[in-house]
Amino acid sequence: MIPRDLAIALMIALAVLILLSMLFAWRRRLRRDAGLAAPLGVPEHAEVIERREVLYVSTTRHDQPLERLTLSPLAYRARGEAAVTDRGLALCLDGAPTVFLAASRLVNVDRATVTIDRVVEPGGLVRVAWSADDETVVDSYLRLTDGDPQNFISELQRLVPASGISDDTAAPDTGATS
Repeated sequence: MIPRDLAIALMIALAVLILLSMLFAWRRRLRRDAGLAAPLGVPEHAEVIERREVLYVSTTRHDQPLERLTLSPLAYRARGEAAVTDRGLALCLDGAPTVFLAASRLVNVDRATVTIDRVVEPGGLVRVAWSADDETVVDSYLRLTDGDPQNFISELQRLVPASGISDDTAAPDTGATS
């Protein structure tokens, strides 16, 4: 039988080891994604079409809803406001500078059910696919705090350039619906 003090010490050591592993894994992810950043600042004279209170959930690799990216300042969940403007989407998240996804960066906007750390009712998330750089398309997930997101999605879809990815290319495991 293991003495009680030794058992407690082993449990504490195991807990510290697990926490250190999580810390190192998160730091490695931050270094991996350091080359990617969300565009900041809203252009002058952008006309707001619609504002909605949102919960920012995550940003992932495109069509890989379980592969989180740590784009600055979109690395962490946050409450905030999403504003659809005539020039793109502005994300004003608590504690972070305003992220602005210009219409030229938007690839696709649709609904989703699953992303990292979050599963909701069918179509309960808004998935915004956008170009982080010339070669990297990412998906950012938003959850509207009130009402049906269909009008919000429709306004955003009007901004997506014609060369965007069609709804047919969404991976089945994203829970995306048209």
